[in-house]
Amino acid sequence: MNKRTGAKGALLDEYERALSELKQVIADISPTELTFPADTTTTDENCVSIQSILTHVVSAGYSYANYLRKFKNAPFKPWGKTARTSIADYNHDLNQMFSYTIETFGFFDEEDTGPETNYRMVTTWGQTYDIEQMWEHAIVHILRHRRQIENFRKMMR
Repeated sequence: MNKRTGAKGALLDEYERALSELKQVIADISPTELTFPADTTTTDENCVSIQSILTHVVSAGYSYANYLRKFKNAPFKPWGKTARTSIADYNHDLNQMFSYTIETFGFFDEEDTGPETNYRMVTTWGQTYDIEQMWEHAIVHILRHRRQIENFRKMMR
């Protein structure tokens, strides 16, 4: 991990830590386990298999960054849901998504990240967040899905 400071540094460090923990959990997932439909009763297409979860995590990571880029009128690239067939490909996507996130943070000053700012954005799921809340949500999003993948692994093994 890099030496980062301030609120931006703390958020990036925790985001990177969450991604690192996720990568450790998926490191030994086989191609069969990746695509195995572990939850056949869910109505959430993002939570059927480890593959669908990882596809969702990467896509959501780009979405969080793009919310903030749009807010700052910064250039952004849409990221569709791209299902991969290997953990190596997902690790590559997660690394690219984190690089995009670091770049996104460059559009903000340190004082932009505190809750006392007037920066607010409404998400597609109806929540209103300031910048810090958006990144806190992004971090917890990874943690929740890491836990879900851990449970899928236990069930499959």
